[in-house]
Amino acid sequence: MSSIQKVQMNPLIKVNCAFACLLVTTIYLAGCSHNPVVLSGSYTPPATTPSPDYREKLYWAALPELADEADKTPLRSVFSDQQKTAGADVFFIHPTTYTQAPLEGYTWNANLSDSALNRKTDQSTILNQASVFNESCRVFAPRYRQAHYYAFVTQNPADKKQALDFAYGDIRAAFEYYLEHENKGRPIIIAAHSQGTLHAIRLIREFFDQKPLGNQLVVAYLIGMAVQPTTFASIPPGTSPTQTHCFVSWNTFTKGYLPDWYENGLNTAVCTNPLSWATDDNYVSQKKNLGGVGLKYTYYPELADAQCHQGVLWINKPYIRGRAFIKTQNWHQADINLFWGNIRENVKTRIGSYLTMTNLNEK
Repeated sequence: MSSIQKVQMNPLIKVNCAFACLLVTTIYLAGCSHNPVVLSGSYTPPATTPSPDYREKLYWAALPELADEADKTPLRSVFSDQQKTAGADVFFIHPTTYTQAPLEGYTWNANLSDSALNRKTDQSTILNQASVFNESCRVFAPRYRQAHYYAFVTQNPADKKQALDFAYGDIRAAFEYYLEHENKGRPIIIAAHSQGTLHAIRLIREFFDQKPLGNQLVVAYLIGMAVQPTTFASIPPGTSPTQTHCFVSWNTFTKGYLPDWYENGLNTAVCTNPLSWATDDNYVSQKKNLGGVGLKYTYYPELADAQCHQGVLWINKPYIRGRAFIKTQNWHQADINLFWGNIRENVKTRIGSYLTMTNLNEK
């Protein structure tokens, strides 16, 4: 029997692909042209290969000194890349892009020599998500042997744990390299989406929570996974746009829709409204949306409204031409795209607040 077969998408990432491909270019979890594969065998580690040496630039999807997709800014926007003068760093952990049939010797975890997968990562999440930070932060985004999509739908929790543990080993090594060679006491933002958020939570617990390095944490953007209010002992959910030493999180759905897995953690998750940066249930109009990123990395002002509702972020249909035909209910893939401009502005605001408080404390 083949170890690979086609499967229907998990509800977590089942979206209206016809519209998603039109508006949202971050189609990294599941392509619209085919369903991702599942793996029939139990977990096996990748083929024998050296661990990534993060001294080598080829193991980074984004670095301040590289010309990469994180340097770009959207079409029809006035933004510019300012990493050379940025006063803080972001360590960005990308989401799952490994959904295709595995290469020989690499089944549950990705092959970092897979040029097609690396290109897919760069042209989706690095372009559309990591670039949001390039005005206020130097951007560090490691390549890592991410877990295959199927790790999130397997019925065997041991397989999932082993695949994610293996992936986290690379994230940890990349962050340790960054700390030793690049940080030099600079303020840090941790940012992640989907699978990346699972690794970011673990990284924060190990390096920041109740640790001296926590003093350098500006904020953590932990997006696209259900993050609980008590996830960290010393890092609370943020409730205002200027708050620091905190985390923010949201999962986006169409207003009135709750997914089948809602009571498996979403119902108690932190919901930060990215238009107000509060955790209340107040509705915020699209007029407060500075802009989102859509087709061909193009900027669209006033793209979406937002309202938190019992653990999830609800939006009405995005305010674009043809919105009446939009059928999407799960906006997981657009968690960042829809609020790109507000996230960018908030990064600058929180860094400013952090630096102000740091200067006051040093006097």
